[in-house]
Formats: sequence, structure tokens, C-alpha cells
Amino acid sequence: MAQAQEFEKVLSSSDTSVAAFDEHKSAVKRIQHFLHSTPAAVPLIVLVLAIIVFGITIGGRFFSSYTLTLILQQIAIIGILGAAQTLVILTAGIDLSIGVIMVISAVIMGNCAVSYGMPSALAVAIGLAAGAACGLLNGVLVAYMKLPPFIVTLGTWNIVMATNFIYSANETIRDTDVDTQAPLLHLFAISFKVGTAVLTLGVIATVLLVMILWYVLNHTAWGRHVYAVGDDQEAAKLSGIQTKKVLMTVYTLAGLIAAFAAWVSIGRNGSISPSAAVTDYNLQAITATVIGGISLFGGRGSILGTLFGAMIVGVVSMGLNMLGADPQWKVLLTGVLIIGAVAVDQWIRKVSA
Repeated sequence: MAQAQEFEKVLSSSDTSVAAFDEHKSAVKRIQHFLHSTPAAVPLIVLVLAIIVFGITIGGRFFSSYTLTLILQQIAIIGILGAAQTLVILTAGIDLSIGVIMVISAVIMGNCAVSYGMPSALAVAIGLAAGAACGLLNGVLVAYMKLPPFIVTLGTWNIVMATNFIYSANETIRDTDVDTQAPLLHLFAISFKVGTAVLTLGVIATVLLVMILWYVLNHTAWGRHVYAVGDDQEAAKLSGIQTKKVLMTVYTLAGLIAAFAAWVSIGRNGSISPSAAVTDYNLQAITATVIGGISLFGGRGSILGTLFGAMIVGVVSMGLNMLGADPQWKVLLTGVLIIGAVAVDQWIRKVSA
């Protein structure tokens, strides 16, 4: 056996421990990491603070079951549209047509059931299919034609809105006609009591939809693919994810959810008006999504945050109304919340930078 060289003797007796660096995180850094790992925390904190502030300012009236359940009823439609918008924004896209897809789906449901005398269930199915078809068109243009989502959905927003008015001749279907000939369309208006609180099926449907989507996004391969595509589409493609298929399903599902919101809106509003297309439903949905902590850059956020975001808008609106404040204060505070949400998102994203 050869005698060990001198340098080998030195190496054998040297210290083999690995250097370790203890990183002492400040309180701010720990908060930043917590918020990064729990994206729904920020909107939840803001929601709780808003409730406390208005509760102290207004008093016991604000905490009544009537007020709180009325807020939930008012944000049901925006919560559903916000859920649809969340799916798109998580892929680093945006859908400006969601609001008008909801309106034309409601118009189609109403005309099929009331004007054409179709069975209500078939009318609902046709309306849902119409919404999904609009979403599919957006998906094809974004995924396969490689067109920017903003431009695509701005174009389809105009197309769907014009189609809505041409098809309907801007004629409103009255509440009494719907109730008489197609009561199924008013399904989500059915209310029931939980103690002293009065809830509608529309509120329950909103919460269930958000919970289902939360599970799908966090516990299925498709959900992980949605986040991956939004985080870095090219990297997702290189890792074997079928990015085009993911985008197609996201936009199609967003259209289908918007059509479901149409069904809920019929129960909420009673009548079916094509002129509702000019209402800023889509802007409200984007507002709830952004305030809810969904990053406009894609790949980060929780759909639970979107529900909290919609509730924040509802609480602020109800609180200001009860205080008798000028309606423009709601607009001002909403703008502040949007800018604040984006600023917080940028600060949180520095954790992974």
C-alpha cells in the first residue's frame, strides 16, 4: 500500500464542517414572507378593519344581520364575475368582455324561455353554452393566434355588446313574464333564514363556487398549471405543460362562469335588460380581484382573496351609504384601495425577486 502523500495527511486532519449562515430576519421581513405565502391575508385584514371602523362609526346598526346579509346579496354577482376574472388574471391575462358575456347570456336565457317557449332548463343550458362559446373565442385568439389578451377581449367586448343589442332589439323582459313562464330563472332569488339572517341561494352559490375553484386551483394538476403559466409561460412550456390548452380552458371556463353569473343576476334583478351591458360589471369584477390580492402580473394570489375583495367593496359602499356620505367618496376610496393593493403586491413580490 502506497504511503500517503503529505497533502493527503493535512486534508484528513482538516475540519470537515460546512459553513452555516444564520439569517436574522427583521419583523418587517417576517411579515413580508408571511403575506407572500398567504396572499389572502391582506384583503382579509383590510376587510376586518373596514368592518371595525364602520361598526364603531355607525354603531350597532351596522352589525345587524339584515345589514351584513344585504352586503352579501349585493356582492354575489360581482363575486362570481370576480372568480371568473381571477382565473384569467392568474395566467397574466385579462378579460374585458366578462361583463357583457354575462348580459348576453341572460338575454339568451330569457328569450329562449319566455319568447320562444322553450323549457326553462334548456334555456339555461343554451345560455351557459353561449357564455362558454364567447370564452372559447377569447381563448382561441389568445392561445393560438398569440394576440394580447387586453386587445382581444376589448374587441370581443365590442362585438358581444353590439350582438346583444342587435339580437334583443334592446327590449326588456319583464319580471312578471319571467316569473310566470320560466320560474327556474328566478331560482337564485329564493331566500331562507339562518337565525335572524336572511340568505339567498345566489349568496350560497357564490360561496360554493369560490370554494370549489379554490380547491381546484390548489389541489389539482390543472390548478398548478394555471399558476405556472401565469408565472412564466415559456418556462411552463419547457417543463411539459400544454400552455395553449391551459389558456383555452381558462378563458372558456371564465365565459361559462360569467354565464352562470347571468343566471344568478336574473334572480337578483328580476327582469332581464339588455341595457345592463353598459353597467360597469367588468370594472367592478377587476376591482374586487385586484383589491383581493390577485397579482396583475400573473401567477400569484388566492381566489379567496377575490371574495374578500368583493366584500370590502360591499362593506365600504354600505358603510358610506349608512353614513349619508357623498357617493363620490366610494369612488375615491375604491381608487385608493386599488392603488394600495398593487403597491402591496409589488412589495410582497420582492420576496421572490
